[in-house]
Amino acid sequence: MEQKERWGQAKVALEGLAVGDAFGELFFRQRDEVPARLAQRRVLAAPWPYTDDTQTALSIVSILLRYGSIRQDELAASFAEHYEGSRGYGPSMHYLLRAIRAGAPWREAAAQQFAGQGSFGNGGAMRIAPLGAYFADDLPLVCEQAELATSVTHTHPEAIAGAIAVAVATACAWQLRQSGQMPTRAEFLAMILPYIPSSEVRRKVRWARNFSERTSLEAVVGQLGNGSNISSQDTVPFVLWCAGERLNSYEEALWLTASALGDVDTTCAMVGGIVATYTGPQAIPASWRAAREPLPDWYLEEI
Repeated sequence: MEQKERWGQAKVALEGLAVGDAFGELFFRQRDEVPARLAQRRVLAAPWPYTDDTQTALSIVSILLRYGSIRQDELAASFAEHYEGSRGYGPSMHYLLRAIRAGAPWREAAAQQFAGQGSFGNGGAMRIAPLGAYFADDLPLVCEQAELATSVTHTHPEAIAGAIAVAVATACAWQLRQSGQMPTRAEFLAMILPYIPSSEVRRKVRWARNFSERTSLEAVVGQLGNGSNISSQDTVPFVLWCAGERLNSYEEALWLTASALGDVDTTCAMVGGIVATYTGPQAIPASWRAAREPLPDWYLEEI
């Protein structure tokens, strides 16, 4: 696949991720009105700021455009350079990125998190969709590169499994779009499962594949989570269920995802990146794209 085509694919996933991120962030505002807004499918007025989900995805895209693959030292430096504390990073990421910015070796700083077990947060998976789109014609390479991109900040096997799952889901979405196929949720998740390392993430994605069509959203959340615990295993299986349920409609996929609340900016970012890769950017409502805070120029200027 040509570099220009890879860039086009990554750009679509980035746009889907960033609009989803900003859309989801709306549900942390005016919380007393959230049930009515969900019932009426009513969004808030512009501007819609994006969060750390998009900020870190921009670094991944920048590195891929510059080098054609993940270079961990450069990616760690980009994460630290463009860290903005107001973007909603988790507590451990505030500490980690400030430490890297101050000169700490990223390998040591990342591995030392959580008493040496490393983070199994959802931060690796939330930013990974553009990478899955970029390498979408080579699923083993998607897995390899997703692990490299994730372990810069999240070294726990569950975090890596979750990022691989989202990256592969995005790649599969592109492949399905190319072939003109519209899978069922079970068929979509069956494509992804063989590439997810043995983990709680994989076990719960298998549950998500096997749920009945009549299983309620409440029951799904009860078994898979909705990101409330900010962990990969509490987030990614639900995200893949949502994407599989509404793969052919960006708008419907995001409303479904938001209805579960939880870590809603991050779940919507992941679902948005996957589903936009299947639908194409034209499926993202124009008003949502216009409302979202403009993306910065630095991720292109660094090329």
